[in-house]
Amino acid sequence: MLNISNNTLHKKFDFNTYKSGRKTFNKRYYKYFNRFLLGFAIFCFIVLFFPWTQNISGQGKVTTLRLDQRPQTIQSPIPGKIEKWFVQEGDQVKKGDTILEISEIKSDYFDPNLVTRTENQIHSKNASVSSYSEKVKALDRQIAALNAARNLKLEQAKNKLMQAHLKVKSDSIELEAAHTNLKIAQTQFDRIVTLQEEGLKALKDVEEKRLKLQETQAKLISQENKLLASKNNVINAQVEIASVNASFNDKVSKAQSDKFTAQSSQFDTEAQVSKLETSYSNYEMRNKLRYVTAPQNGFINKAIRGGLGETFKEGESLVNIMPSQYDLAVETYVKPLDLPLLHVGEKVRVEFDGWPAIVFSGWPNVSYGTYGAKVVAIENFISSNGKYRVLLAPDGEEANWPEAIRVGSGAKTMALLEDVPIWFELWRTLNGFPPNYYQPETNKTDKKVKE
Repeated sequence: MLNISNNTLHKKFDFNTYKSGRKTFNKRYYKYFNRFLLGFAIFCFIVLFFPWTQNISGQGKVTTLRLDQRPQTIQSPIPGKIEKWFVQEGDQVKKGDTILEISEIKSDYFDPNLVTRTENQIHSKNASVSSYSEKVKALDRQIAALNAARNLKLEQAKNKLMQAHLKVKSDSIELEAAHTNLKIAQTQFDRIVTLQEEGLKALKDVEEKRLKLQETQAKLISQENKLLASKNNVINAQVEIASVNASFNDKVSKAQSDKFTAQSSQFDTEAQVSKLETSYSNYEMRNKLRYVTAPQNGFINKAIRGGLGETFKEGESLVNIMPSQYDLAVETYVKPLDLPLLHVGEKVRVEFDGWPAIVFSGWPNVSYGTYGAKVVAIENFISSNGKYRVLLAPDGEEANWPEAIRVGSGAKTMALLEDVPIWFELWRTLNGFPPNYYQPETNKTDKKVKE
């Protein structure tokens, strides 16, 4: 009862006669409260020396471990117009399945027979290349025939030149013989004239010797003429050789010019064929690009472009697809201050959004609903949010992650560091100090080995 009046009722009435009164007025309750405070203080003091695992917390989301397993958008490399859809949102597709058909919107590709016409042009140009090739071969044969004829003509002219040289030598020898005969005839004539003057020879003998001397002189002049004619034949043979060379060089040069012209036309046509073949391949590939196909097995998440007859530019996203087979991972972000404390292969605890969890950040062993992970990659460049990105993969030594997790859901992460007393952790937190510089056991062992 409340004793708020001035009437001292307890002095007028004895409550000790009642059991409840004795228990109420005779006990000192503050002693129990003091004992409770003392016990609680002792408990808190003991708790301060309990081990506490330092950790680095971060916020992230679920992603995939491999780049080719992440959600992607399908683009069309060519502009076009949507003609027909073959899938709906939520459908499962396999690699190579047709998703939609598009049509051309550029006037350069409106012709439905463009590939066939280009192929016919290639055949015509190939025939032209073959014709030029045959013409080049014919000119090669013509040049070979001209060279053979020139060689024969040159041999014939050289033979004539050789015969002329031999004739010059023969005429020179005959001329020398004529000179000798002239000297002999002159000597005989002088001798017979002397004898006739002495009366030993008749005038008739003198006349005979004079006649013979004149004949010898005539033969000498004739032989000189023959020698000059032979030398003239040598000059004519040399001129004929030069003429044959000039004539056949002109013919061969003309044939070679025609050959080079044909080769130039052949090479130009081959270049045109190459361009046409490139165009043919481009047109053929462009026709295949009119059907947008699935790059891998997956599910159609969302159609970014819908309807029929809608046009789009090249490179625009058309459909969002999620691969059906993927390895889950978590990408989390840590502060630059905590980045030196993380290492590849380090253990991390993950809490997924939507999964009930009771988490004691400093006592991971008593936490419930968290899953094991390990660091597989650490980004070396800061992200746009001012933190560093860290990629986590499932830890094979612990329980598997939930199968119902979907890519893009949220996740909280805790990277476990060294064990310290709780009082040290409270002191560090109150002073704003970072966690202890931490190195994995493997790094410490390697450092000792190097030392």
